[in-house]
Formats: sequence, structure tokens, C-alpha cells
Amino acid sequence: MSKKQDIPQEVYELYDAYCHGDISRRAFFSGLGKYAVGGMTVTSLAACVMPDYAKQQTQPGADGLYEEMLIYNSPNGAGEMEGYFVRPANAAGKLPGIVIIHENRGLNPHIRDVTRRAAQAGFVA
Repeated sequence: MSKKQDIPQEVYELYDAYCHGDISRRAFFSGLGKYAVGGMTVTSLAACVMPDYAKQQTQPGADGLYEEMLIYNSPNGAGEMEGYFVRPANAAGKLPGIVIIHENRGLNPHIRDVTRRAAQAGFVA
């Protein structure tokens, strides 16, 4: 198993169960042990299926960006909601806008990175 396409489907299913809270981190890594063979360690197998947030293309607090977490009440009474707002810091006048909607796993570091990249391209996101 040296390539992602060589990883058994069961490993992806384990990761999916872990991401959705169906199993604990301990159970996830324990389950990976069945597939760690031929020099592939549990840690390297996990690295193949888990996102590497350290490889983000922009850093929080990047020069030239204004970032803010906005908290507002849900219009349908679901409580407080959060939004990540980013725009070019020194922009004058109107800017085009983009609404970036996160996946089912919430506002994670990857979605924040996508939002910052949109702002670096001149959008309010």
C-alpha cells in the first residue's frame, strides 16, 4: 500500500465513522491496525486519509486581509450562528462578494483557507 488508490475501502469507512463521531479517535487508530502491513504504519496510513491542515495556502492574520468571526442570531430560532468574514484590508469602494459554504464537517481550517484565498483575490468572503 504505497498509493492512496491502494488503500482498502474499509480504511476510508473507518475515517468516515471517526469524522462523523460514530467512533472515537482511539477506536479509529485501533481499527487502522488491521490494515497496517508491509511497512505501512498506523500513523502513515492515517496520514493518507486525514487532511493535512498544515498545508494551507494562506495563514490566519495574513498581511493585507481583514478577518472577523461574526456571530448572529438564526432567523429561524436555531440559536447563535457563526460566520467567518474576510476581505482585503485596504480596499476602497465596493467589492464583489462570495458566500463560501462549508461541508458537513463545519468551519474547518481548510474552509477558512479557501475564504482567505478568495479575499486575497479581491472578494469579500
